[in-house]
Amino acid sequence: MRRNFFIFVLIFMFVNAAPAQIPKHAAGLRYGTVYGLGTEISYQHGLTSKNRLEFDFGFTSRYEYINGLKQDYNSWALNGLYHWVWKLSEGLNWYAGVGAKIGFWSSSQKYDSRYNNGFFLSALGDTGIEYSFPGGIQLGLNARPEVGLYNQGIGVNVGFALRYQFKSN
Repeated sequence: MRRNFFIFVLIFMFVNAAPAQIPKHAAGLRYGTVYGLGTEISYQHGLTSKNRLEFDFGFTSRYEYINGLKQDYNSWALNGLYHWVWKLSEGLNWYAGVGAKIGFWSSSQKYDSRYNNGFFLSALGDTGIEYSFPGGIQLGLNARPEVGLYNQGIGVNVGFALRYQFKSN
């Protein structure tokens, strides 16, 4: 048991000692699940070799017919996340982070002869894995738990990202 624990500690120290070599800038799209806003415009800004910021802007507009009446729903949101990044192997990283989401929504579904609209705020967690190809293309898969602080519930947004990493001089 002690030997297994010691091996685990050594592996953990080795993985954390290897810098992830985060690019200074990466931009692309993140495709999220139903709980999120669908497709988001994504931007990552490297701070150090192990930390970065990620910003995602998403919007959705949909409608459906309920009892013969058209019901519209529109929303947009901005996510801001702080990531810690660890290198697993050449080009392969995993990351975890925390952040917040702020946005607005509107609906034509009538309650008391008024339109519904409002503001929402959520706390976010984020964990995922990503692979960077030598040509600058980055593929990522992540899970983002969201806890509504105001006007939103609790859920998990699973997403797939495709980004281009800009080479820094």
